[in-house]
Amino acid sequence: MDLILDKFHEECGIFGIFGHPEASTLTQLGLFAVQHRGQEACGIVSSDGEDLHQYRSQGLIADVLTEEVLKKLVGSAAIGHTRYSTAGRNTIKEVQPFSVTCQHGQIAVCHNGNLPFAEARRRELEQSGAIFSSTSDTETILHGIARTPAVNAIEAVKKVLADTEGAFLTASI
Repeated sequence: MDLILDKFHEECGIFGIFGHPEASTLTQLGLFAVQHRGQEACGIVSSDGEDLHQYRSQGLIADVLTEEVLKKLVGSAAIGHTRYSTAGRNTIKEVQPFSVTCQHGQIAVCHNGNLPFAEARRRELEQSGAIFSSTSDTETILHGIARTPAVNAIEAVKKVLADTEGAFLTASI
């Protein structure tokens, strides 16, 4: 961990919770605990069992994930992310979690870690028609899940993560 300009800088932080009526609020509190791992941006995606609700922005958790924002992130499941860019640009398009509606339903993913073959995977996905909205390597995981023929989302996630090389951690809903 480097100390630069009186601020700690590490990698990203992620947090997730399932089965609690205040999942977004608890996710915000969990993100506070890992704020030191990413201070550029943050976001939360929640699920009410039918729809995903998302908010992402640049800035610190206290400034971004306000009480007003959390009221709109309804549901009993949520995942969140604090960003410290090690790959991709530092723009709002890069802020996680990322979400998509696909053959498996609505899926959201956030990730921290190193995917050494993400560029090659991105090119492969683009050649098969995938359209990326960011430069983040996390999006390769999401596109992989969306394009994997599987009986359901859980099986698609398992397959993509088993086939993904690197040292990483993900959370998804």
